[in-house]
Amino acid sequence: MSATFLAFDYGLKRVGVACGNDLLRQAQPLRTIAAEGDARFNQIKKLIDEWRPDALVVGVPFHPDGAEHEITRRARRFGRQLNGRFHLPVHEVDERYSSVEAERDDPDDLDSASAAIILQQYFDETAARGLASSTSPSEDPAP
Repeated sequence: MSATFLAFDYGLKRVGVACGNDLLRQAQPLRTIAAEGDARFNQIKKLIDEWRPDALVVGVPFHPDGAEHEITRRARRFGRQLNGRFHLPVHEVDERYSSVEAERDDPDDLDSASAAIILQQYFDETAARGLASSTSPSEDPAP
């Protein structure tokens, strides 16, 4: 059985949203929420009710050198709020260059395109970790 995910590209004024599942491992832009506070979370609740995700993914930005900044802390807080309100697991993804990558593709909706890049990165990273752990010499059965 596959798991459904919603991903979020957090911003102070807008939040991009993407969806996907771990069976196909392909993220799709969904929409951008241009609201703040409770209005933002009310719109997110509607999406959660509609898509019934098994987990959420939040992009967390860093400076190019890996240092945190104010938006890093706010994105992490947003993730904690999602977890607290909707009681779903929240996974963080380093989204340092997602907006730059999305701009290259010239999308109609930059925020949701960035969220799709974040979710695709999550799928790619979890697949790579699964492959690495399944081929680990310490887990090979003894002859």
